[in-house]
Amino acid sequence: MKIYFLLSTLLLALISDASFAQKVDKNLKMTSNYGTEDKELNDLLRFDGIDFYKIRFSGIDLKGKSYSISVKEFWKGKMKSEKKVFGTKDLAEAGLDKINDTTLEMKVISKMTSDNKIKISFVSDKFSNTKEYKGLKTKDYSLRNLAEESKLPITYGGNFYFMAIILPYEREDGSKSWCQVGSNGKDIENWGKKYGVRHYLLFLMKFE
Repeated sequence: MKIYFLLSTLLLALISDASFAQKVDKNLKMTSNYGTEDKELNDLLRFDGIDFYKIRFSGIDLKGKSYSISVKEFWKGKMKSEKKVFGTKDLAEAGLDKINDTTLEMKVISKMTSDNKIKISFVSDKFSNTKEYKGLKTKDYSLRNLAEESKLPITYGGNFYFMAIILPYEREDGSKSWCQVGSNGKDIENWGKKYGVRHYLLFLMKFE
């Protein structure tokens, strides 16, 4: 069995039941869980190559705010596009534009499709949004909680890095490392140049 597969499997096992917390604003906190508490369901997710995160934001100033998610796409070390994924302001007519409580919970789910597209869904208790992005012919893509892994700030009023879908850093001995890329948050937009990552997606979030 390949070294990188063993390392990846071990990492997933260690963090499946772990909860991460990050405080960077006294009135805003983000926690996340990878996978589920159901072992058999986790086995099925891994078998089908599905990454699954449960995300929870909490803060006294969340109530009444709208939020949006955008994505920056990088190919061969260069940003090729920056697009809006969705914004709750667009759902005002349905009454879904505002957060009604001091908490916001969502699930983020991703996988590679059979035609080499990256499929990602953002699912809340009110609605879901699914997008697909062209990818490379590889199963090495990994969904990461970028804000926690790279110890990045989350705050009100401006865009902050939220999630990422990345390829690994490939070492000379043939092993691969996702953590070395995902935890190096100081220079996110230069991962391609620093690690030779051919393609990755950075998702940003904004409360307003």
